[in-house]
Amino acid sequence: MTRTLVTGGAGFIGSHLCRRLLAEGHDVICLDNFFTGTRDNILELLDNKRFELVRHDITESILIETDQIFHFACPASPVHYQYNPVKTIKTNVMGTLNMLGLAKRVHARILLASTSEVYGDPIEHPQRETYWGNVNPIGVRSCYDEGKRVAETLTMNYYYQNKVDVKIIRIFNTYGPRMVLNDGRVVSNFIVQALRGEDVTLYGEGQQTRSFCYVDDLVNGIYAMMNKDDFTGPVNLGNPNEITVKELAERIIKMTGSKSKIVYRELPKDDPTRRKPDISLAKEKLGWQPAITLETGLRQTIEDFKNRV
Repeated sequence: MTRTLVTGGAGFIGSHLCRRLLAEGHDVICLDNFFTGTRDNILELLDNKRFELVRHDITESILIETDQIFHFACPASPVHYQYNPVKTIKTNVMGTLNMLGLAKRVHARILLASTSEVYGDPIEHPQRETYWGNVNPIGVRSCYDEGKRVAETLTMNYYYQNKVDVKIIRIFNTYGPRMVLNDGRVVSNFIVQALRGEDVTLYGEGQQTRSFCYVDDLVNGIYAMMNKDDFTGPVNLGNPNEITVKELAERIIKMTGSKSKIVYRELPKDDPTRRKPDISLAKEKLGWQPAITLETGLRQTIEDFKNRV
């Protein structure tokens, strides 16, 4: 039986991952400081004898006996990571150092949840893992973008220097039940606004593109990567089906039966204009690709939001 640590385990992706790990027979330790995570996400797991919740901030070191570490702790939406940019970069740097140090000490395999934001506003399209990115190091988003880039560097240095067993995934836009309502991301923004009958806010002309992956598909990819020997990554995990933000807004308004109107606002600084993963490597190495359509995923997400809005 595997003892598994999930940092950020009470967050959106982390809570889905905890459920999957329990279903696969793991003992799960969920570590979270509840900055963006919430107990509601893991409430029904607390009665499970194989689940343990530890309230802790990973910028402080901790010693836990574990076989695997899924390192997901970090605010991932601009609203949250720009709220306290210094804390965000500390989480990415100090937090990742602490988790890599722990992995080294207890001989655990560690998987770093990195992000498509390491590509910045990409000049290459679609983005492959070999692309080095186009990131503004002093921009408003840089605490997260550069923080994750440093986290990847630290992870690979622990691999080269200390032979720590590491994995790196780069997560593209993900959506699904238990997303934070006020996280400022387009899927949650549009659904909340549509359900409340408010104006749906588009930035710029809404022609920027995103690729949306349903959370269950993502968790399948994460699990496959952790259990793949002899492959460190990084590997893109995302859905290559590209859609404009305007098309997404129109689809959500239609699916919720909302009377909301679309309004336009100024585009935020350094907002990527196009984002689409090349997932050839994930297909080749992990035998992974998304299976859930945007229509199906949005329907389930909207149902979850209805219960909370």
